[in-house]
Amino acid sequence: MKSREIFAEMRCIPPVVVRADGRNFKNVLSGLGFKKPYDETFARAIANTAELFIKKSGLSPLFAYTFSDEISFLFIDLPFDGRVEKIDSVTASFLGSALTISLGLEEPIAFDARVVALQREEIPEYLHWRQLEAWRNCAASYGYYTLRNEGMGGEEASKFLKGKKESEIHELLFERGINLAALPAWQRRGVIVSGKEYEISGFNPVSGKETKSLRRKITQNWEIPKFKSEEGKAFLEKLINRN
Repeated sequence: MKSREIFAEMRCIPPVVVRADGRNFKNVLSGLGFKKPYDETFARAIANTAELFIKKSGLSPLFAYTFSDEISFLFIDLPFDGRVEKIDSVTASFLGSALTISLGLEEPIAFDARVVALQREEIPEYLHWRQLEAWRNCAASYGYYTLRNEGMGGEEASKFLKGKKESEIHELLFERGINLAALPAWQRRGVIVSGKEYEISGFNPVSGKETKSLRRKITQNWEIPKFKSEEGKAFLEKLINRN
């Protein structure tokens, strides 16, 4: 029966990003009382799930970038000898289980995952691309749910917004007292979850000397800059080169 097992034996070389997306979250999480278009409780559950993955999965990504129901993990060193199927399946299953527990759900939820092959110099461009998607998602979501709150049906609101430029949605919202630029940074730009090393002092009773060692603490940054700005470029360079 061993010969019946189907696997591709496809392998990747670092660096890679593993991007996970929530599967059918809109329907699965409906009726749970989350605010629209953004709910901080849900956003924190996603960020905490990414943090738990870094701490406990054993796969050791360098950091995670997340917005909405999407999480991107950057790997400089690869687990499972770079086996794509293994990396994808373990990532998706861990995240689904962790988020189900975090939200206290009675029914399980799932992620899908894919490997994105990159050259090291392409990492900032990838993150900029996803951050642009976070901004587009922010504008579109506020536009959609603002129209829904005014009484439009879902299909009507989607049809009304279809083909509209970002500037047009921005103006539509501004006329209704919503300034996208003034919204919380995590809604517009996403969240970074990363490890930070710090030094601690101790005492070695055998040698009778004071010792120093490094520890790693996982932190969440909810006030990240635009990755294309000078501040953002410096931020990413420091983040990527931590290893």
